[in-house]
Amino acid sequence: MQPLALVVDDEPDICELLTMTLRRMEVRCHTAANLSEAHRLLGEHRYDFCLTDMRLPDGDGLQLVEQIQKQSDGELPVAVITAHGNMDTAISALKMGAFDFVSKPVDLEQLRSLVKLALRLKQKRDQTPHAGADEQLLLGEAENMRNLRRQIAKVARSDAPVYISGESGSGKELAARSIHGLGARADKPFVPINCGAVPAELMESEFFGHKKGSFTGAHKDKLGLLQSAEGGTLFLDEVADLPLEMQVKLLRAIQEKRIRPIGSSQEVPIDVRILSATHKDLTREVAEGRFRSDLYYRINVIEIAVPPLRERSEDIPLLADVIMRRIAANADVAPPRLSGDTLETLQKYPFPGNVRQLENILERAFTLSDQYEIQADDLLLDRDAAQPPEASETPSPTPSSMAEHLPAESYSGQFDPSQFSSLDDFLQAIERDAIESALTETRWNRTAAAQKLGISFRSLRYRLKKLGLED
Repeated sequence: MQPLALVVDDEPDICELLTMTLRRMEVRCHTAANLSEAHRLLGEHRYDFCLTDMRLPDGDGLQLVEQIQKQSDGELPVAVITAHGNMDTAISALKMGAFDFVSKPVDLEQLRSLVKLALRLKQKRDQTPHAGADEQLLLGEAENMRNLRRQIAKVARSDAPVYISGESGSGKELAARSIHGLGARADKPFVPINCGAVPAELMESEFFGHKKGSFTGAHKDKLGLLQSAEGGTLFLDEVADLPLEMQVKLLRAIQEKRIRPIGSSQEVPIDVRILSATHKDLTREVAEGRFRSDLYYRINVIEIAVPPLRERSEDIPLLADVIMRRIAANADVAPPRLSGDTLETLQKYPFPGNVRQLENILERAFTLSDQYEIQADDLLLDRDAAQPPEASETPSPTPSSMAEHLPAESYSGQFDPSQFSSLDDFLQAIERDAIESALTETRWNRTAAAQKLGISFRSLRYRLKKLGLED
């Protein structure tokens, strides 16, 4: 059966244009010229989509959005038509639960994309009325995690921008992936970008792309992130780190739904959902002039907060079990048990680095422990407590400790940027040399090599797999 849409507008020409466009998409239409007629039709028919003007003779479209949200519990996608440039009204509609908006004069291509997306979401919800598997990316049975999953399921119904707040390592990207996975764009790309990791001079090219020859080094056309995410979701992690100049350009791209690649004379339409996150207090960033207030209100249409791990300590046994099983599977060994004292110690620890820090602590304990049961002492939490969170999140051995297994002439004791692209590469090279040296001296007897290195056989197997040294 063909989908059925309700179009609410008091201008006959607009109604006719929208009706013709939808019928060409094989969508049947009913039209209403005012709120009272729309209320009557909503009571008599089951619609798959609603499109309403904001200004009506007997009220405004926000009233209709509110009624539809109450009657359908958010199950009926409703989009609003706003006057060109009236973003405040559009944002108000999105906050009330509208699926999306289009501006007058109506861009028919944008309208078609919006309708397709709304119908796809409606069809998906009808087929799978309960939350999908992607929701399980966020594990935990604490009440605040249950609330978070309920919020995610709700915001996934719309196409409005969502701002995800939370501390570093708490799982903001997992929340973003869950929103994407439960929404109408699930079968399209999810493109994450850490805004703080992109050099300022490359940022415009990364976001908007460029044409061949547009600047030195532009040897071929390049798609930007906004085009790479076409039809899907762009996740702006650490959005507070965007330079002010880039914030202006991003705001325009979000509002106009068009971009101009560097060196191009033509604008390109884009169809993406914007999700963003940062561990910083974005309100303070706005107050102190480091983040534009207009961009803040545009990306913060809906806000959800990911709780820190210390506020859901009852979830630590479940998380620890899942993490340990994954670590052991990667090393191709049986997962060790976590003793009762170990779990109790973990539940009492404040975890300034949140779930990411828990993962690193367990990986370190797994690597260094000689037993098939990890004890509380194996966690080395006293050492972590003496370091800032950023330092404690890195379980890699230090250069001085790894250097004990290297001949003096092969270890200079200093990181040379001309030889190694990063500190991680430097440490891995030291680790690799130490292990290869021990294996050579023991004629590749792994048990003897592990004893020589002062680590467990399981730890050696894990390191061999990590470094790609297995047979």
